[in-house]
Amino acid sequence: MERAARRGSDRIAETHIEDVFRELGRLRAAGVLCCLATVVRVEAPTSCKPGDKAVVTMEGRLTGWIGGSCSESTIRREALAALREAAPRMVRIEPEREIQSQVRAGEVVFATSCPSGGAIEIFLEPQVPHPQLVVIGDNPASRALLRLAAIVGFRTCLAYPGLVPEDYPEVDNVLGTLDLTRAAIGPDSWVVVASMGHYDEEALEAALATPAAYVGLVASRKRRNAVVRVLGSRGWNGDALAGIVNPAGKMLGDTQEEIALSILADIVDRRHRRVVRDRPAERPVTASPFARDPVCGMSVEVSTARFRSADAYFCGPGCLDAFEADPEHYSPGLSQKSLVT
Repeated sequence: MERAARRGSDRIAETHIEDVFRELGRLRAAGVLCCLATVVRVEAPTSCKPGDKAVVTMEGRLTGWIGGSCSESTIRREALAALREAAPRMVRIEPEREIQSQVRAGEVVFATSCPSGGAIEIFLEPQVPHPQLVVIGDNPASRALLRLAAIVGFRTCLAYPGLVPEDYPEVDNVLGTLDLTRAAIGPDSWVVVASMGHYDEEALEAALATPAAYVGLVASRKRRNAVVRVLGSRGWNGDALAGIVNPAGKMLGDTQEEIALSILADIVDRRHRRVVRDRPAERPVTASPFARDPVCGMSVEVSTARFRSADAYFCGPGCLDAFEADPEHYSPGLSQKSLVT
């Protein structure tokens, strides 16, 4: 019977990990920033085991299992911190009396007085999505550009009326339309219109309506001016039109492959300069959505907290009962030691 129960538990664990990796794959494919949390060590009693995993998004949504209420909110908070800093970290949660070793670089230690007495270590790894290159147009230059972009590490998308994915298995996302909704274009998406006179105006309108970091047009200056006049007559203002990079790339080569290389080199250069320029020295500090349980010291998400007494929030009924039995013994935030390097 015990062996059957263990097999059942293992199947449940495998299912939850499959769900985590499925969600991770979905988020990465959509270019969504998230953090992978993995339990690497436990000391019983705990409700998780080594190998358990969860994915945390920037909105704080958690998919998976990395422990109960005592650890979940703390890990959620630390995952958001890891995402903001774009740096991995190890989180160690253990009884205060057992903390003896010094905190190592990249490690965060929480000393807890939780009655369970268990300890866990969880590794938090930010999953930064690859940049996306969206090419509108079906010609030798656009195909060469997509091949080079994939080698460099871009997620690739090809859009043009009538295309079918089967014809371009090497491209991550093929759209047989100029509707870019399914391209999921974000602030690290780079769009190149290489329709070579076909659908130029419509393709640029579709690209300009997105939050793409860059919209480039492969065309001569004369052709670009004619397209801009048409877009102006359709209501596009000067600021939007001035943002169209033309010609896409710092120079146009003699071959289609050279044109593609020039375009991609310019995009990579612009992206790296933008990343350095936009990286803030300090981020504004906002009010934390987490409070500290004054009894066990764990983080409690304020918006979803079920247990509260006055201005104190608790991870579970046991901590709430302990506080209400002797409120003078506890002071919010003082029972937890958070050591961060």
